[in-house]
Amino acid sequence: MSLLIRNGRIVTAVDDYLGDLLVDGERIALIGQSLDVTADRVLDAAGRLVIPGGIDPHTHFDMPFGGTMSSDDFETGTRAAAFGGTTTIIDFANQPRGRSPLEGLDTWHAKAAGKASIDYGFHMILTDMPAERLPELERLAQEGVTSYKLFMAYPGVLYADDATLYRAFRQAGENGTMVSMHAENGIVIDEIVKLAKAEGKLAPRWHAHTRPTRMEAEAVNRAIAIAEVADVPLYIVHLASADALEPIRWARARGIDVMAETCPQYLLLDDSVYDRPDFEGAKWVMTPALRDKSNQDSLWRGLALGDIFAIATDHCPFNMKDQKVLGREDFTRIPNGAPGVENRMALIYSAGVLGGRITLNQFVQLTSTSAARTFGMFPRKGTIAVGSDADIVIFNPDRKETISVTRPHTHHMNVDYSAYEGFEVQGWPEIVLSRGQVIVEDGQWYGQAGAGRFIKRARYGDLLRAEPRSDRVRSEGRQSGLAAR
Repeated sequence: MSLLIRNGRIVTAVDDYLGDLLVDGERIALIGQSLDVTADRVLDAAGRLVIPGGIDPHTHFDMPFGGTMSSDDFETGTRAAAFGGTTTIIDFANQPRGRSPLEGLDTWHAKAAGKASIDYGFHMILTDMPAERLPELERLAQEGVTSYKLFMAYPGVLYADDATLYRAFRQAGENGTMVSMHAENGIVIDEIVKLAKAEGKLAPRWHAHTRPTRMEAEAVNRAIAIAEVADVPLYIVHLASADALEPIRWARARGIDVMAETCPQYLLLDDSVYDRPDFEGAKWVMTPALRDKSNQDSLWRGLALGDIFAIATDHCPFNMKDQKVLGREDFTRIPNGAPGVENRMALIYSAGVLGGRITLNQFVQLTSTSAARTFGMFPRKGTIAVGSDADIVIFNPDRKETISVTRPHTHHMNVDYSAYEGFEVQGWPEIVLSRGQVIVEDGQWYGQAGAGRFIKRARYGDLLRAEPRSDRVRSEGRQSGLAAR
C-alpha cells in the first residue's frame, strides 16, 4: 500500500521544511514539494508537524518486581505507546540471577511475541557476571542485544558490586557494545532506610527522604571512573538530579564517552507529591525518587546544551488498588515504578518547546533520533529520510488536551491512575504510522497485536567506526536534505 502525506511541516533533528512525503510499503520512498505522484491514500497534514515516530529507550513491560508484575504487558504497553506517538521501544530483559542472560532473552522474546504492536528491542539486565559467563555477552550482541544494564542499587536483588561492574564493563567494551547504569549507592541507601524504619518512618514520603541526591551523584561518578578504566561507553539511565548531572558534565568535558537520559517525571514533577494524604504519594514511588523542584532547571539546561542525550520514560506501572497498596504499612514494600509511556511526547512538546526550554529540532532529537543513534537503529529509525522505516507521527501543535484517567482518549495504559493527572498540554499526536501502516487515527486504534518486530540493533562500536560522532548530525542533515530534493 502507498500513502501520500501532503502539505506537512516535516521536522527532523536538523531539518524543518514544508513538503510532501510518499510512503511505499513499509518505507519512505520520496520526499519533496508538490509531489506529482499517485497513492492509495492521501493525508492532508496542513497545519501539522510531520515528525519521526518517538523512540522510548527505557520501558519495563511485564516485569516482575516486589512480588508482583508491572501492569502493562507488551500488548497494552505498546498500544498505549503508539497512542502517545511512540513507535519503537527498547525494553529490559532480565537475566535470572545465577543463570544465563540468554535464558532471560528467550523469556522476553516469549513475552513480546504475538503481543507487541510496534517495533521493539531489548537491553539485557545483568544480575551477575562471573568470568565464565563473559562470552555470553558476545552471543547477546550477535542476537542484536547490544546494551546491558547493571544496578548499583537494590542490594540482594539486582545490585552488582564493583568487581562485577568492571568485568562486565571491560567485556562490553571489547565487544563494541554499551553499558547502561542505574546509578545510586544502594549500600549506603539501605543503611539510611534501616535507620528510617527503626524510627517508625514508614510513609511514602520516606522513599524520597532516604535516597539523597548525593548518593545518585556518587554512583554516577564511580560508574564513570570504572567505565573510563574499562574503556567502554557509558549511558546513565533516568538521571534525576542536578548533583548527578555535574560529574557527567565534567567527564564529557574531559572527552569521556558518557551519555545520560532523563524522564518527564524529573522534569515536571517534584517530591512534594509524596506529602499528599491517604497514601496517595505511593503513586509516585519510583527509583530514583522525585527530587526537589530546584533540580528541574538544571535538567532542562542539560537537555538544551546536549549534556543529557535523550528523554525516556522508565515506564513501569503498578495499580494502586492491588499493587501499590502492598506497601501501605512500609514504604519499602511499595512496588517501584510509575506510568508514562503514553504521555512523553505531548508533555515534552508542551513544556519543552512551547515552554521555550528546547527547540523543535531538539524535541525530535531527544524523543527519537538520539535513541536511534545511540542504540544502533539509525537511520532505519529516528528520522524522516528516503529508505527509512515509515514510522511517522502527524502531530497537531495547536491541539489542547487535559491528561486524565477519566478521559479515556488520553489514557490507554493498563493502570488505574495517571502520574500526570490534570496536566494541561498543547500539542497532540493525531495520526501514527508504524512501518507505513496507520495504527492510530483520530483517537481510534487500527493496530494489531503481534505486528511489531524485534529490532536487532547494531553495536555502538560499529557505529563509531562507520562514522565519527562529530559527523553524525551533519550526516543526517545531508541525508534528509538529499531526500527533500
